[in-house]
Amino acid sequence: MDVADPKEFRHLLSNDGRIRRWPKKEIERHYVLEFMRSKFTEGQNYTESEVNETIREWHAFNDPALLRREMFEHGRINRTRDGRAYWI
Repeated sequence: MDVADPKEFRHLLSNDGRIRRWPKKEIERHYVLEFMRSKFTEGQNYTESEVNETIREWHAFNDPALLRREMFEHGRINRTRDGRAYWI
């Protein structure tokens, strides 16, 4: 899925390019997760607070825990068992 050209998903983005809401449709959820994944650098380790900070920067509905959890559960981000380190 190409997150650089979101024509069919444009309605999910605010004017400043942030995700407006957590979608109900599965295909839209996948777009949101790929969009969020694209905001992280592959091979770099992140702390949970760094992941939350990045997620906060790119969404407007104030639920970084939901997005972090969904990214992990759908294989968009990995983490250590104790949640201290995250990576793509």
